[in-house]
Amino acid sequence: MIITVVIVALNAQEDLPNLLEDLSNQTFPHENLDVLLIDSLSTDKTKEIMQRFSKESGFAVRIFDNEKKWLASGCNIALREARGDAYIRLDAHARIPSDFLEQNAKAYATGKSIVGGAVLSAPPKSIKEAIVRTLDTSRFCGGAASFRNTGKARIVDALAYELCDLRVFEKTGPYDERLRRTEDNDMHYRMRLAGYSMYFEPSIVSYHKARSSLSGQLRQKWGNGVWIGRTLYIQPRCFAPRHLIPFFFVLLFLVLLTLIPVVSPIPFLIFGLGYLLFDLLFSIQAMMESPIGKLPVLLLSPFLFPLVHFTYGFGTVWGILTPIRG
Repeated sequence: MIITVVIVALNAQEDLPNLLEDLSNQTFPHENLDVLLIDSLSTDKTKEIMQRFSKESGFAVRIFDNEKKWLASGCNIALREARGDAYIRLDAHARIPSDFLEQNAKAYATGKSIVGGAVLSAPPKSIKEAIVRTLDTSRFCGGAASFRNTGKARIVDALAYELCDLRVFEKTGPYDERLRRTEDNDMHYRMRLAGYSMYFEPSIVSYHKARSSLSGQLRQKWGNGVWIGRTLYIQPRCFAPRHLIPFFFVLLFLVLLTLIPVVSPIPFLIFGLGYLLFDLLFSIQAMMESPIGKLPVLLLSPFLFPLVHFTYGFGTVWGILTPIRG
């Protein structure tokens, strides 16, 4: 079995060397790897790092330029150039244990066409990172997806860093290059529509480096919200209910706020108290799960969670109001 490993990167000089080192340490036979490194016109040393790795690594590495810059177009380059039996794409800021590809191959060998596992948040290196990390790990914020959590083997609606039989894409077609943040949601929907199931295997684990600053987190949440709104015009069924909760939260907030002078402030107060209860409960959970900085996490999470919800929700509103042209 040959696995095509794809890394599409943009200005990733800080994190890419770590992932490439992880790739070099894989227990899966290196002669059975087809590595595609795709640079999205980086302005830092990302491409130099790729070129150096290509010369120094002990397996086949090919480098391509993604002139359109977006992830979907980079993935399509990889699909056209892939020589393996199966395809797996890794983000440049991911980390993988040495048996990652081996465990994927074992799950694939059982006859599954699409396999993957848990993508956990990398341990924080500071209290600031611990605080911001909760915005990715808490189920109240960004950690509700099935692949963000461990659990038993099962069929799920979405995976990240999944291994796919390349024949799957013969039925689904390429990635939709109109989409900027939601290309995976669209592709996973088309995979399910084509009759494929996504199999979660608990022995497969990888790690995701969350954005380490609050501003970075908010930009990401805003962008995700915007592209959910825009994608609703193209592939509305590709989203799970969890993707639209911030949008309906914002709508309900605005409606109840408008009704205060017309009807009564009571519905708004009930809504606010109910939200506050969940906010506090999930803040306590975030504190208990945080490896460091438990008290700062507890004190700041009740303010950061609603900030993210409003940012994400208003982003979706803006996306609906600014659909893709053409």
